[in-house]
Amino acid sequence: MKQPIMFMSKNFLLGFICAIDCIFGVNPLKAQNSIHVNNPLDFQRNEVVSIPVSQLQSFLNKNKEADVRIKDSENKSLPTQWIDNEGDSKNDELVFQVNIKPKETKIYTLTADARIPVPETKVTAFSRLVPERVDDYAWENDKIAFRVYGPKGQQEALQGIKSSTLSSGIDIWLKRTDQPVINKWYKGYLTDPLYYHKDTRGEGYDPYHVGNSRGTGGIGVWVNDSLQVSQNFISSKTIAEGPLRTVFELKYNSWSEYGIQETKRISLDIGSNFSKFESTFKSEKAVPNYTIGISLHKNEGETKLNDQNGWYLHWEKIDDAYVGEGIVIEPSIVEKSWARKSNVPDQSNVLVVTKPQNKLTYYAGFAWQKSGQIQNQKDWENLLQRQSQIIANPLIIKVK
Repeated sequence: MKQPIMFMSKNFLLGFICAIDCIFGVNPLKAQNSIHVNNPLDFQRNEVVSIPVSQLQSFLNKNKEADVRIKDSENKSLPTQWIDNEGDSKNDELVFQVNIKPKETKIYTLTADARIPVPETKVTAFSRLVPERVDDYAWENDKIAFRVYGPKGQQEALQGIKSSTLSSGIDIWLKRTDQPVINKWYKGYLTDPLYYHKDTRGEGYDPYHVGNSRGTGGIGVWVNDSLQVSQNFISSKTIAEGPLRTVFELKYNSWSEYGIQETKRISLDIGSNFSKFESTFKSEKAVPNYTIGISLHKNEGETKLNDQNGWYLHWEKIDDAYVGEGIVIEPSIVEKSWARKSNVPDQSNVLVVTKPQNKLTYYAGFAWQKSGQIQNQKDWENLLQRQSQIIANPLIIKVK
């Protein structure tokens, strides 16, 4: 009598495993040891990819997070980064960088070996609050750099102090080095307020004017032929400093006639010309839209607006070289776009009006001619077009 019971128990167990395998595509008895990354597009991609911890649970049940290593096909250990998105001391995702050919599938080995050092990167993604220059928040990678302005800067600007800025626009710094500049440039600022406004070291500089414009990627609400915008951020929180991805959050006081409360989460990966913006909103009254902008400055540049593919281009000359700025967004949420030109300073912007929603996600970025990343407007247009394809066709990742 005992034998049939044992036989039935095995069948039941195998049937349960098969059911799990069929439903979820995972066999709980099979050890995870590889990550398969597929590029569905017809151009090469160099990107940071993310593996949620939930997809690594089988591996992490037997191994420590600190011991995890990822190796490429040549058995070379790759730089990795754990990210705690919620600030609860529990990691939510593991990121690493891939360089993958058109239509290619690459297989990476997942191992756990504390004896193997995690390689350091020669370049980095980085961000921090900058109290030494009032209270800017600045971020950068190997290609670009940005900054926004904080509450003390707002207070000083309202007091008439010229070195401070009242704006929720996004400032850009023009780099032509893949090395970090934020700490170096702000340190120079302490003894020379014009330190990073002059390109005397071959690293780049900050000639970009934001004022009350949207800069490159600031937002507002378009109503009654005008743009209602917030003031400076009131608090910041660094979530990840790098080396592969930097993430931080900014909060804003209630703004506009709709009583909007906004939390903006911004992230930037190494190798990318685009910051990812994720704004979460609550409002006292129904909001008609959220509108993203790019400053047109003195209306001397060129624009190209592509509602069909969700990318928006501005090409302008700053001093002796050209800069391409752009927005990329899921086209289905765009209502309209246009280049609004005004005689009022800082009120000329490319405006991309989106359907109102509780969370707005978009990408904003730029490339400077002197960085060597682009040579002409067509190069920048191609980068925007590729970014729109990347958003629509993310790399396909499977842990096996």
